[in-house]
Amino acid sequence: MQVMRGWVTRYAPWVGLVSILGTTQHALAGEYEGSPQVAEFVGEMTRDYGFAGEQLMGVFREAERKQSILDAISKPAERVKQWNEYRPMFITDARIARGVDFWRQHEAVLARAEQEYGVPAQVIVSIIGVETFFGRNTGNYRVIDALSTLGFDYPPRAEFFRKELREFLLLAREEQVDPLTLKGSYAGAMGLPQFMPSSFRAYAVDFDGDGHINIWTNPDDAIGSVASYFKRHGWVAGEPVVSRADVRGEQVDDGLTTGIEPTKTAGELRALGWSSHDALRDDMPVTAFRLEGDNGPEYWMGLQNFYAITRYNRSVMYAMAVHQLSEQLVQARGVK
Repeated sequence: MQVMRGWVTRYAPWVGLVSILGTTQHALAGEYEGSPQVAEFVGEMTRDYGFAGEQLMGVFREAERKQSILDAISKPAERVKQWNEYRPMFITDARIARGVDFWRQHEAVLARAEQEYGVPAQVIVSIIGVETFFGRNTGNYRVIDALSTLGFDYPPRAEFFRKELREFLLLAREEQVDPLTLKGSYAGAMGLPQFMPSSFRAYAVDFDGDGHINIWTNPDDAIGSVASYFKRHGWVAGEPVVSRADVRGEQVDDGLTTGIEPTKTAGELRALGWSSHDALRDDMPVTAFRLEGDNGPEYWMGLQNFYAITRYNRSVMYAMAVHQLSEQLVQARGVK
């Protein structure tokens, strides 16, 4: 992450006169030179957010349309994996071992995040482990290329990605970083926790107090930002995540939730033949789901903290992988 001075001298102050970049790069017109869509976008950023239009055009002259990004986002979806296929992708000895090392290395910061936000250290570690294998796989695309390609050349979701492009340019200005240097996934997700730019601006925090938020190479800020995200999405300190259920009778499947929102109650499920392994209040909202495990169907009730995990990725299996990896981390580390 190239911070501060490189950005300031090259692009500052973002408003006012034409920048050095804008005046010297005309001869190096890129793939977005002359694009009506880009011109309209730059006009909006100039009018609504005070960017200097020529400076911004200088950025887009260097942005590159990536066919590999369009191929990745357009490829047919894989067959939906069952839980007994999905779980082994994330619950591995290597990921657990690396997670324990990460936890030990950043123990003090994780403890402070848990104290300030109420989110257990193991859940924070697990998210970073599932998302990027603790920083090993953070993405190799320039974010400006990813969001420009998808915002201007992928009509099905152009509106969404242009919004993220706007948020990205705003965060670059706010954090005084060069937008041409920041990297992420093909969809523009960034850093150790893979935040989209809108999530960065809404939830990321300067957890080490150095005046900048750096989720790319600063684990302290990444840890604090994950904790902040979960707190803002309803994590309840000290509460469980899921409860395993035993089932019997012919109405069991009537209790399954459509979607991931907690639209059932524990009491309603009991009336349909669900028996929780834990003491749950009858009025407790739950997400009721079935997974295909190694030994047959598994029935689960997801509680409020489970729903909070699905705010990160709208998938029941994702949330279960995060939760079970966090349990394995605790067991491997030998703490309660």
